[in-house]
Amino acid sequence: MIGYALLAALAVFICFGGNYLTGQSMMERPLVVGLVTGLLMGDLKVGVLMGASLEAIFLGNVNIGGVIAAEPVTATTLATTFAIISNIEQKAALTLAVPIGMLAAFVVMFLKNVFMNIFAPMLDKAARDNNQKMIVTLHYGTWVIYYLIIASISFVGILVGSGPVKLFVENIPQNVMNGLSAAGGLLPAVGFAMLMKLLWDNKLAVFYLLGFILTAYLQLPAVAVAVLGVVICVISAQRDLEFKNLMVVRSNVSQSNDLTTKEAEEEDFFA
Repeated sequence: MIGYALLAALAVFICFGGNYLTGQSMMERPLVVGLVTGLLMGDLKVGVLMGASLEAIFLGNVNIGGVIAAEPVTATTLATTFAIISNIEQKAALTLAVPIGMLAAFVVMFLKNVFMNIFAPMLDKAARDNNQKMIVTLHYGTWVIYYLIIASISFVGILVGSGPVKLFVENIPQNVMNGLSAAGGLLPAVGFAMLMKLLWDNKLAVFYLLGFILTAYLQLPAVAVAVLGVVICVISAQRDLEFKNLMVVRSNVSQSNDLTTKEAEEEDFFA
């Protein structure tokens, strides 16, 4: 079990730490985290499926300043690992992700707002002394410390929690498991609802209605609806570009007419 715990911690360190080391390359998204975790655990299919499902749940997750709504990397890693090693139904494992993500978010906020401030005076002193070597050392050193601490959450969670989770799952009544599976199926809808709350505009209501009709009544798959959305975006962009060009032409014509009128008035004045 230590092996699975180490792999889970490695997945968190690669995805979470690598995301900021590579300039916010989106490696921390559940879609990537699930893929990396499944690859390390030896079950790529479950990893991709869990990552895709959790991506829908955390799609509307927005972190503002030091306030973190949820931490999707640890949540995805633990939920995916439990689904693989504990043989938990995937929809039931999804329900574990939300509380795990919220708990991990408190740890991340504590690290960012309290613990890492310990190194601030050292960095200020290095900056005053123009000690660039110390600045670089602190930069990468605190990066390693910060993400090792976050990765250790997954290590401890898998090492200590895998046994109780297995025992807990084996003793869950079937009707409760069915309820967890149903709740897990609803969570992606909650994620999309959170995203819609941020992006909603009455002008976009017609496109929402179109998507609903295409999926609910015409039974089109999500990929087909997404491709249709891209087509609509391209058409709208071309229309806006043509409108912009038309306005530029009108502005040039208006300026030309004004100039001609001014020249005519000057000729009449000196005539």
